[in-house]
Order: sequence, then structure tokens, then C-alpha cells
Amino acid sequence: MTSGGALQPGPAHDRARRDEATAGEATVGFEPIGTIRSPFSELTDMPIQPAGALGIKGTIEMIADYTPGLQDLEGFSHVILLYLFHASRGFDLEVVPFMDEVPRGLFATRAPRRPNPIGLSVVRLERIEGSVLFVENVDILDGTPLLDIKPCVPGFDALSDVRIGWVERDGRAVAERRSDERFTWFSELKPGP
Repeated sequence: MTSGGALQPGPAHDRARRDEATAGEATVGFEPIGTIRSPFSELTDMPIQPAGALGIKGTIEMIADYTPGLQDLEGFSHVILLYLFHASRGFDLEVVPFMDEVPRGLFATRAPRRPNPIGLSVVRLERIEGSVLFVENVDILDGTPLLDIKPCVPGFDALSDVRIGWVERDGRAVAERRSDERFTWFSELKPGP
């Protein structure tokens, strides 16, 4: 991030690969609306999903200009956070996810190292005091830039007749799994076909 708050592109090899893939297309940019605070100062040994972070408390410090947008949010018990995996570097299109030992296609996982490193977590909203949201079930690195908040509405967000692919075999293990060096480690990217 720059001092003005605008997000900078990732490592040079990621930027070059993106530039080539999006030549002639519009550039996408985001500005953080706040900062997520949590007890996790290291990328390793963090919960890998909110289901593994039950009871872990954190806060969201909103940038003052966005505080009026919090009006009416306190009526919701849970919120969806969209954020930048700001400490994650590089990506591979085939990964061994935290919950498996078999290589999988990146987009069939929730691996944090992605071409556009955007994270999503559903957390419990305890209360709002001014520009600070108090939340729990936080699985996010301290200091993470927040991109957006949306209310969680079961009637909109709950799905029936869902297939969960390879996760079905061991999905309940998410509560015990913790992050490791796969959060930041990256292999040399190989040129695409």
C-alpha cells in the first residue's frame, strides 16, 4: 500500500503476468475502507477459516470517511468481510490446500496466494462503537486492509443442494487446521501455454 492508501500491484512477476493477460482491458483498483485487527501477527499457525476461529475476537477500525456507511449494520448478527491478503506473495495455479495432501486447481480451493489476493470471511458482529466494529470468529492477519463489509443474510446466502467437491471427504477438519508457510511461499512461476 502507498501512504495515500491505494493498493500497489504484487511482485513484479505477478504484475507482468497480469498486464499481459489484461492488455486492452480496464485496470481494477481498490482503496481500503478500514483495517482489521486480530491477535494474529504471524502468517503461520492461524485458523484457516472462521469455523476454526470460534470465539477469537478482533476489531475493525473504519476510515472515518466511511463511518456513516455503518448505519443500520448493528441490526445484523454476522457480516461478510472482503479484504486484501496483503502479506501473501505470488501464486501457483496448482496448490496443495491446507485441508488436503493432493494438488488441486487454485480456483477449487480457498488458498490465500491468488492472482487477485482477495479474502472473504463471515464473522459475528458483537457491537459498533463509533468507527470501530467489534467482531469474533476472526481468522485474519492483524493489520489486514478491509475492502468491503456486507451484511450476512441467510435467505440470500444459504444454499441448498450444494456439492462441495474434494472438501466433502475431510471438511469437518477445518476447525483443527492451521496455516503454514504455504500462505506466503511461492515457486517460480512458469510461463503459461
